[in-house]
Amino acid sequence: MKNFIFIISMLLMLWSCNNSAEDPKAEEIVDKAIEIAGGENYERAGIKFNFRNKSYKSTRNNGEFQLERIVVDSLGAEIRDVLSNQGLKRFRNDSAVMVADSLINSISNSVNSVHYFVQLPFGLNAPAANKTLVGHDTINNEGYYEIKVVFEADGGGIDHEDEYLYWINDDTFTVDYLAYNFEVNGGGVRFRKAINPRVINGIRFVDYENFKYDDANVELKKLDSLYTAGELSLVSKIFTEDIEVKLAD
Repeated sequence: MKNFIFIISMLLMLWSCNNSAEDPKAEEIVDKAIEIAGGENYERAGIKFNFRNKSYKSTRNNGEFQLERIVVDSLGAEIRDVLSNQGLKRFRNDSAVMVADSLINSISNSVNSVHYFVQLPFGLNAPAANKTLVGHDTINNEGYYEIKVVFEADGGGIDHEDEYLYWINDDTFTVDYLAYNFEVNGGGVRFRKAINPRVINGIRFVDYENFKYDDANVELKKLDSLYTAGELSLVSKIFTEDIEVKLAD
């Protein structure tokens, strides 16, 4: 009997080890998703696009980055917010203007968040992003890794307490769905479905159908099931327009 128990225990240990070896880690899944979406192209890309009547531009080179947002104010002046490794700067018609200390974080976060979502999944490897593989599920008969992402307070922005969940296709490694919760404006949750995928000069972009659920305390992991059950409400469609990508030599 003791020998039988010993053999069963060894078989269970071997089965567990084999499963662990075959089950990729969150970091590996995200790395593959980034590779499929653009890989090294992100690191040398100049990207321009329009989003909600504002113009955006990003450049990256060997760890140096510059994220811009350009909008014309009510007086016809061009306001350009520039976020880089050196911090935030604001220009009005190319002349530098002071930004109140109380506004620096909110402006920086606003500029960064638009670039972050447009260039997903690249931002998932940001130093402040902590990733965890929390499960595997199916949506419309497709298999998905469920990757939870939370951000550290240092470098994670003013909304670092928000949680994100990404459904990464286990065959194509594309980010087809994502969800997040938020605390601002009374709090809530959102679930997004990627639509209109296209590749522009080696980098993949998508638009989104944006859904909400009335219970802000719902677990993000449950939103995919609620989506397939038709229990989420479509709030909007999110389009990134006039995308241009130039790759540095």
